[in-house]
Amino acid sequence: MTDKKNSAWRSPWVIAWVAMVVIFFTMNLIMIYMATDNSPGLVVDDFYERGQDYEKNMLKRQARDPGWKMRVELPRKIEVDQTVVCRFRVSDKAGQPVQPDGVTFYAYRPSDKDADFSVPMKLVAPGLYEAEVRFPLLGAWDTLVSARKGEDEFNTPKRIGVGMDWVP
Repeated sequence: MTDKKNSAWRSPWVIAWVAMVVIFFTMNLIMIYMATDNSPGLVVDDFYERGQDYEKNMLKRQARDPGWKMRVELPRKIEVDQTVVCRFRVSDKAGQPVQPDGVTFYAYRPSDKDADFSVPMKLVAPGLYEAEVRFPLLGAWDTLVSARKGEDEFNTPKRIGVGMDWVP
């Protein structure tokens, strides 16, 4: 029978080390959760120019917002190097199809800027655009479909997983 006086759990050093390990793993789990659940923090090349008068430009953009309903449709399962069709539907407040001046599909790899790409989307029916895309790497991708009308640009983001079951 062991003596309770000689138990390792009575030592402040053992308790301190166990507490440090628990804190370390807890903080790592919190950081992993924040990294997968929050904005990827993508940076554009002309960040300074785009940031000039940000508030004024944002208020102008909100005043010109046409209230379009935009939806990005991608297959539920996407494999690496597999060509898939991305669809983009856009309609006005009344549900009538809208025809923007141009629509572009952007794909951003949060961990590798060199893998980013964009593809122009083609009009296939009123309010419906399509593009064939191929993702070269496994993992998380941030996609954005940008619809331009005149000088204005309206964006719809979507995060996807390539080569894995992904439930956004």
